[in-house]
Amino acid sequence: MLSFNRRRFLAISAAALSISLFSLGAQAAGAGPIRLALVESLSGSFANTGEAVFRNIAWAVERVNARGGVRLPASSGGARQLQLARYDSKGSNEEALSALRAAIDDGARIILQGNSSATAAALIEAINKHNQREPGKRVLFFNYSAVDPSLTNDKCSFWHFRFDAHADMRMAALMDVLREDRQLSQAYLIGQDYSFGQSVLREAKRQLAALRPDVAIVGEELHPVGRVKDFAPYAVKIKASGAQAVITGNWGNDLTLLVKAAREVGYEGMFYTFYGNALGAPAALGDAGVGKVVAVADWLPNVPTAGSEAFYRAFRARFPDPRDDYVHMRMQLMVEALAQAFERAASLDTVAVARALETADVTLSGQSGRMRAEDHQFQQSLVVGVMDRVGAPGVQFDVEGSGYGFRVVRQIAADQARMPTSCRMARPS
Repeated sequence: MLSFNRRRFLAISAAALSISLFSLGAQAAGAGPIRLALVESLSGSFANTGEAVFRNIAWAVERVNARGGVRLPASSGGARQLQLARYDSKGSNEEALSALRAAIDDGARIILQGNSSATAAALIEAINKHNQREPGKRVLFFNYSAVDPSLTNDKCSFWHFRFDAHADMRMAALMDVLREDRQLSQAYLIGQDYSFGQSVLREAKRQLAALRPDVAIVGEELHPVGRVKDFAPYAVKIKASGAQAVITGNWGNDLTLLVKAAREVGYEGMFYTFYGNALGAPAALGDAGVGKVVAVADWLPNVPTAGSEAFYRAFRARFPDPRDDYVHMRMQLMVEALAQAFERAASLDTVAVARALETADVTLSGQSGRMRAEDHQFQQSLVVGVMDRVGAPGVQFDVEGSGYGFRVVRQIAADQARMPTSCRMARPS
């Protein structure tokens, strides 16, 4: 739980950064800025995840604006700056839909959201209807973290673009490491009880059956999202099950509290996670997590390249407080793809920008990705890391000043991470 002073600091910092971004937008020559709306949980149980997203996207926007903004022809008003505004969804789909309406009324044409696939699904449906009713005020939805596979399969939309690997892709990357764990004979599955958490457990069972049929699933549990304050009962069951590993897609406080409870009851098994590499989880585990927490990501600070190191050091210079750590390469690539799409379209027309975005191909600090037009699923490499003490081989950088970081043990090329899609996309004429 954040202290009052910490919450006050975050609020003041966010407000100051919003003002800074607005000022940059106001400097655009001859034309107003391109308005971006972040619809995210900025209060409540998952406020820390929302603030982490805001820092990432704000930093990416600053970089684009610092080089002159989005370069458009004179017929479209010339170069335009990006302007980022915050809208608090308060962890509620209803609030997120209200925030969407407010953002559109305020002139936003790019909507950004990611923390909660259920919220993303609601936004996709609302945006589909809005864009059909009001073609003169169409918006695009940039999704950086909502990884329910259905969002780029049966629920795919021309107006929605996902920049994170979906849950099945992430699970396959984890399994690439787990399948080699010959000490593993029993696994426990636990997740948040909504579309994403359900899809993680479903895919874990499918891939275990295919790759490690010798591994028995000795527990399977779904819990309410963001409402469990004491995970001790879950941790006791995990320990009692005899499982040598836990597989979970939990994120935010639902992960931090789970791993903390596991440590407190003396559970000594592995954690195969989607998000175990930050937001308090390494600090909560301490030495108990060394060599036992595995995380999959699009990028990790200890990716062993000079470009990666320079990128991470630049982020730390911009946000020096170690508690503000949690940088996402995919969010940086997302904003680069946004700028590229506007420039390729040479227009502010939403359909033209969307069509340009379908062929986005961006690189930053040695990391690259491209959009797949078929389903609007970004294709990028993935990495898997194992928690270790900072200073250990391969662990130059720690997480959030905890003294623990993640050593990269597997790098998976975009072509290897790619999965087929069932999307049948309806496109505007």
